Amino acid sequence: MTTNSNFNFTNNTTVTLELPFSEHIEELRQRIFLVFWIILLLTSVSFIEVKSLVKILEMPITNVKFFQVAPGEYFISTIKISFYTGLLFSSPFVIGQLILFLLPGLTKKETKIVLPLLLSSLVLFALGLAFSYYTLIPAALNFFLNYSEEVLEPFWSFDQYFEFILVLFYSTGLAFQIPIIQILVGLLNIITAKQMLGAWRYIILVSTILGAILTPSTDPFTQLLLSLAILLLYLSGLGILFLIKN
Repeated sequence: MTTNSNFNFTNNTTVTLELPFSEHIEELRQRIFLVFWIILLLTSVSFIEVKSLVKILEMPITNVKFFQVAPGEYFISTIKISFYTGLLFSSPFVIGQLILFLLPGLTKKETKIVLPLLLSSLVLFALGLAFSYYTLIPAALNFFLNYSEEVLEPFWSFDQYFEFILVLFYSTGLAFQIPIIQILVGLLNIITAKQMLGAWRYIILVSTILGAILTPSTDPFTQLLLSLAILLLYLSGLGILFLIKN
C-alpha cells in the first residue's frame, strides 16, 4: 500500500511524495497497539460488570439450575465472558482503525465500495448476534429441556453452558458475513453473479453442512434454522450483487 501526499505549486505542477514502507509498518504497529489497549480496557470494564452480563446470558432459559464442577470454574468462565464481550464491543473501533489505515491507499471508487461494506459487515454481525440470542439459543435450549424433562432434572454446568452460548453467538455472527464475502468476490470478478446463481443446488447442500458444523448443539431444529438463515443471506448477497453490477 502506498500513501500519496500531493503538493500543488503556482505553476500547476503536482509533486507526489510516497511514504516509505517503514512508515506504513510503524503506522500499522501503532494502530494494533491502540486496538490492543481498547480491547483490554473494555474487557476490564466487562469484568467489573460481569454479574450483569451473566444475568443477560441466563435470560434465554429460566427453569435451569447451574453448578460449578471445580472451585475456580465460575471465575474462569467470567474471564472468558469478559474477554469475548470486550472483543465484541471493540469491533466498531477495530473496523474504524482498519478504515483509517486503508483509506490513503484506495482510489475514490474503491473507497465508495469499501466503506459501506465495512459498515454493513458490522450491522450484519450485530443482526447475527440478535438472531442467535432471540431465536437459535432459546430453540436449542428448549429442545434439550423438552427432550430430557421426563427423566432428568435440569442441572447444567455453568462453564459448558456459557461456552455453548458464546460459540453459537460468534459462529452465527460470522455466518452473517456471507453477503459481504459474496459482494467482495463478485466485485473482484473472481466469481460472477450468474455463476453464483447457477450453483444454487450446491449452496443448499453447503448451507445444510454449515448449519450442522456451526451449531454446537445436535438438535435438528436449531441446525435447520441456521441453515435457512445462511441460505437467505446467500440469496440476499446475490440480489445485492446483481443490483451493483447492473
